[in-house]
Amino acid sequence: MRKADLVNQISDKTGIPKVDVLVTLETMFKEVKDTLSQGENIYIRGFGSFITKKRAAKIGRNIKKNVAVHIPEHYIPAFKPAKEFVAEVKKLQSVKEEQPNPDEEM
Repeated sequence: MRKADLVNQISDKTGIPKVDVLVTLETMFKEVKDTLSQGENIYIRGFGSFITKKRAAKIGRNIKKNVAVHIPEHYIPAFKPAKEFVAEVKKLQSVKEEQPNPDEEM
């Protein structure tokens, strides 16, 4: 699913114009980026957490030149889903696996 598909679905389900949904989504994405870049985390109960993870400094390797490269410690954005979110996705996966595939019967 792409962002345009998400905007269409939200607009269809809520009756809010697509332009307003798009502006709201863009604002949310911008706020998530800004908050994480300031070193703060975002916690959304029942959905998950947008967090920053610290990567330790390490020695990498440029395999073309066969040279060791120092990679300094840095932070990366990450998403940790809530337990309810994970359970719902697992439940959907198990339902999909139980349904017979018509291509396999032939």
